[in-house]
Amino acid sequence: MVDLDGLWVPLVTPFTDRDEVDLERLRRLATEVLDDGARGLVALGTTGEPTALTPEERGGVIAVCAEVAADRGAGLIVAAGTNDTRSTLARHAALADVPGVTAALTVVPYYVRPTEAAVVAHLTHVADRSPVPLVVYNVPVRTGRGLGAPALLDLAAHPRIVGLKQAVGALDLDTTTLLAATVPDLAVLAGDDAFIAPTVLLGGRGAIAASAHVATDRFATLVADGLAGHAEAVREHHAALLPLVTALFAEPNPVVVKALLHATGRIASPDVRMPLLPASPAALARARSAAGLAVPVAPRHHP
Repeated sequence: MVDLDGLWVPLVTPFTDRDEVDLERLRRLATEVLDDGARGLVALGTTGEPTALTPEERGGVIAVCAEVAADRGAGLIVAAGTNDTRSTLARHAALADVPGVTAALTVVPYYVRPTEAAVVAHLTHVADRSPVPLVVYNVPVRTGRGLGAPALLDLAAHPRIVGLKQAVGALDLDTTTLLAATVPDLAVLAGDDAFIAPTVLLGGRGAIAASAHVATDRFATLVADGLAGHAEAVREHHAALLPLVTALFAEPNPVVVKALLHATGRIASPDVRMPLLPASPAALARARSAAGLAVPVAPRHHP
């Protein structure tokens, strides 16, 4: 069984003021979250804006994350799914040349909306041929196609499918059915930051949490306490972190996360690439407040 227990941070891709990928800031950010308690890194997840990167930029991001993970003895998950099978296979095959990859994050094919049976066939086909194990990413709000508990349990029987990032916007019946099944070789990871607490208390093994760029140590402790069954401690962590999660997702991910990281000096620019736009001043102010940071007072303009 591949060990996926713990908190995984899906890193943003920082840009310079000239719209170049800032690999040095990425290296620093990756090091910080690992030093603050994250179990591992996720490269090129949704938070990393992979669809807006060139192949060369994606390669640079993977290389930096692999280097930092190796230096820290941490895990590395690389998102490699697309909405067609041939390109998904090619991206998985390329991971054979990346040292230390724990698993590939493989999204349900988006936009084309195949049937549930076709999605299972696609993921099984990729798992059969991938040089690294798969963590299936079930996120129907982005793909237009979700997977129910029967399909997920079918996939869990595949020896090369070792995890599931479950991001369905709720702790729904399919999720609780899957958790109740206690499949020993499948790590269910919370993919919606607001549902980390109940997921780990019901048998999930951790989380892939964009909000954990901020307060990483508290998110890591939440997961650890959940795995240890410390329900009251988990409840307290959840209550403390929920306002931050809500503020960071008030506008499309990762715009508010990047704005807050820039405001605190951790990345050089808050910029995202179109079609996203930078966070609004109001969203940044709410995030600063939720993170316990002072909100700057706008200067007065005298007539």
